[in-house]
This record gives sequence, C-alpha cells and structure tokens, in this order.
Amino acid sequence: MLVLTRKSKQSIMIGDDIEITVLKIERDQVRIGIAAPHSIPVHRKEVYNNIHKDHPDAPSSEPKDQVM
Repeated sequence: MLVLTRKSKQSIMIGDDIEITVLKIERDQVRIGIAAPHSIPVHRKEVYNNIHKDHPDAPSSEPKDQVM
C-alpha cells in the first residue's frame, strides 16, 4: 500500500486519467473527490463488497490474486 500525505485542495493522480482530490478535512472525516472515466466503476468499499457478495460473477477491476 502506498501512503501519501495531502492537504486540503491537493490531489494525487492514478495513471493518466484518475484524479483524487482532498476537498475538506474536518475532525475525523476526510471528504474526497474522484474524477475518473465513466468506464471505471467507483464505489465505497462496503458497496463494492455488497455488489460482489450479491453477484459473485460481477466484473472486478481488481486482479484475482491481489491480497488486501
């Protein structure tokens, strides 16, 4: 896992077409914005897990051998 430090209004890039921006930091919450092509699904982790629990054959953008 890559760990980066960012301040409010700063971004990171994933590849050439995914930008993640820290929008607001308040107490124990961080609000982020994600700009990605429509062809790349973006979900909160719990939503992603529910999709794959309910539909195990759903396409995944994660390699099958990746360990988290």
